[in-house]
Amino acid sequence: MTNKPVYVIAEAGVNHNGDLELARRLVIAAAAAGADAVKFQTFDAKKLALSSAPKANYQKQTTDLAESQLDMLRKLELPREWHAELKTLAKMEGIEFLSTAFDTGSLNFLEELDMPFYKVPSGELTNGPLLWQFARLGRPLIVSTGMATMSEVELALAVIAHAFNADQEPLDESEIWQGWSQSEWRASLHGRVTLLHCTSQYPTPMSEVNLKAMQTLAAFGLPVGYSDHTAGILIPLAAVAQGATLIEKHFTLDRTMPGPDHRASLEPDELTLMVRQIRDLQLAMGDGAKCPQPSEWNTRQAARQRVVAAAPIAAGSVISREDLTTARSAVGLPAMALWGLVGTKSARDVAAGDGITL
Repeated sequence: MTNKPVYVIAEAGVNHNGDLELARRLVIAAAAAGADAVKFQTFDAKKLALSSAPKANYQKQTTDLAESQLDMLRKLELPREWHAELKTLAKMEGIEFLSTAFDTGSLNFLEELDMPFYKVPSGELTNGPLLWQFARLGRPLIVSTGMATMSEVELALAVIAHAFNADQEPLDESEIWQGWSQSEWRASLHGRVTLLHCTSQYPTPMSEVNLKAMQTLAAFGLPVGYSDHTAGILIPLAAVAQGATLIEKHFTLDRTMPGPDHRASLEPDELTLMVRQIRDLQLAMGDGAKCPQPSEWNTRQAARQRVVAAAPIAAGSVISREDLTTARSAVGLPAMALWGLVGTKSARDVAAGDGITL
């Protein structure tokens, strides 16, 4: 666990539906909900997908079956001229502006906007050339691992380490692994890379969340967060309870809007509730030390029983077990001391019901 506040990304993604005013309202809603950042997606549709690329099943269920993935993406591009305005608006609202790039041109464009860090989407985890370019920019990376095996995650980390340490792109995969074998290259990831557990299904069935995989990813010694696509807010809260340092959650102004991601997104009041409960939950997790809390000291005094006389005890008499009992009392030895008093001599007269003191 970390005592740092959980970083919450409100993922607007493509839920702007190509409407600038809707994008503005998403920024304002994310800030009002208390999120740390609002994130969009930046891509050139014609570079991201060929006309032959199929849609995912969830996209077929939420968009026009007759259109291709390319046609769908064209309608969901975030025009470059919008970015500066949305970033300025986010700053005015007190929230960070982020966007995820899906191609080299978009990544270079975002670099001009001075992103605080980059989120590598799950689909690009195995895209070595683009992943290398992400890392080469030298900014912190949030790496999502949806659809991935542990070996794919490790290879992605090896690519990132290569970009952090080498002078030019690798000639082949063997060169990447040679670099990964150097402890200093692996150490270069610390403080610069966070892994996100994720299931790339929208919405994600509860049976496929597999939150325990967060513990598996922790084997790399890097911070682990969670990118959530389930309905509701239960699973992000559970992820925080498991130590997630970052939560990413899709949101929309209205789940009934057309588009591929609205159905698996939170609405603003739900996003607000999630952020508030994440803050409360992390506060409730505490520091792990088992000790009385400040507000417990008065209750401890009132609730703990002490040793009291069960019958009158004369000064100088030998105390028997029958002479002693326990009860809540303003004075008296702790109840655990009762056995040690049996067989000792009373130093004074004690009335029945009085606390026993040394």
